[in-house]
Amino acid sequence: MKRYSLVSLILMATISMNAADITLPQPQKSGGKPLMETLSERKSARVFDTERQLSHQQLADLLWAACGYNREDKLTIPTALNRQEISIYAITPDGAYRYDAKANVLREVNSSDIRSLSGQQEFAQKATLNIAIVSDKAKMAHDIFAGVAAGAVMQNIYLWCASNGIGTVARGSFDGEALAKALELDADKRILLVQTVGY
Repeated sequence: MKRYSLVSLILMATISMNAADITLPQPQKSGGKPLMETLSERKSARVFDTERQLSHQQLADLLWAACGYNREDKLTIPTALNRQEISIYAITPDGAYRYDAKANVLREVNSSDIRSLSGQQEFAQKATLNIAIVSDKAKMAHDIFAGVAAGAVMQNIYLWCASNGIGTVARGSFDGEALAKALELDADKRILLVQTVGY
């Protein structure tokens, strides 16, 4: 029987826990449609292709636009006092992931398909991508400021989608308690919106 030291076992456990993380390509920060054209095409969609997924490059670009860093320690969205209380989670057929904007990595939080918890509408449960917009009360206790930040994320997603010919819709109809549990959120974190994205 092969023997392992305690350090080896800890290292192997750490590697296996992080094995499903996804390192994203660097986001492309140029291109797209002009702002006024993008605004004119911004709309909500409720019909999505249940098979076609965004590429990792598209996902990197979308998540950066939604809530990435565009300056040293500053986000693409405004947050009061730079509290940066918003985090976003990508819910896919392959699992659920927290977007680590600094590392440009999707950190796996659940390896199961939890799309059924993403919303009450059938299209949300079958779409290939839902984005949960989460606020941390430990960083920002005031609901109004958290709501403003979440709204900025939502609109950035809408604008990126309009610029790239992708459909999206923001929704408030989901089981917050069940989804929070599946995303392994602590008590200070709450899901403000879920946004479906796809072709």
